Amino acid sequence: MAILIVEDEKKLVDILKKALKKERYSVDVAYDGETGLEKAMTNSYSIILLDIMLPKKDGFLVCKELRERQIHTPIIMITARDSVTDRVTGFDAGADDYLIKPFDLKELTARIRAVLRRRKKTDSDIVKVADLIMDKKKHEVTRAGKVIALSPKEYKLLDILISNQGEALNRKKLIDYAWGPTFKETNHELNVHIRYLRRKIDSEKNKPLIQTIRGVGFTLKE
Repeated sequence: MAILIVEDEKKLVDILKKALKKERYSVDVAYDGETGLEKAMTNSYSIILLDIMLPKKDGFLVCKELRERQIHTPIIMITARDSVTDRVTGFDAGADDYLIKPFDLKELTARIRAVLRRRKKTDSDIVKVADLIMDKKKHEVTRAGKVIALSPKEYKLLDILISNQGEALNRKKLIDYAWGPTFKETNHELNVHIRYLRRKIDSEKNKPLIQTIRGVGFTLKE
């Protein structure tokens, strides 16, 4: 599991990195709010540890912008600001938890586990690859915060691809899921709909996610 630390105190960052790596997390770091926002939008993390008082962009704004862009990565705010007003502001911005400095590392790792357990119960409705997000409960797909309109067949194809991200899915499995097991392909229907889906998901400005696996079928991955 990957954790993003957005914190400008380098000494604290070093301590956190050491403790989290000991717990077998991989760790990425941003030392200011703008870099943290960019990394959180372009990479996949299991959780974000976010300070409030940051250079360039404060943690409240980073958290708020991530939620506005439909980035649902769990966020724990770690800060010396301990007023009730600050806590309320953090939760209203979209934070999942709020931890006051100084804190015990054992408490931090316990809170990380607790947040991940809570999020795991609801994450089945929200699936993410890079900046592509499918909200199955809302039946909504976004990329880089922009809603993408899909036909029913395109949605079903994306659903099976994103739910099995990184796995090479053969043509029969894709066709059975989108059209049903009795459907007989006659006019390259799968290729046509994958092409339509690519035009919408993998536009010129976006990194291609849908990949062809020659002799097998297709996969979706970063």
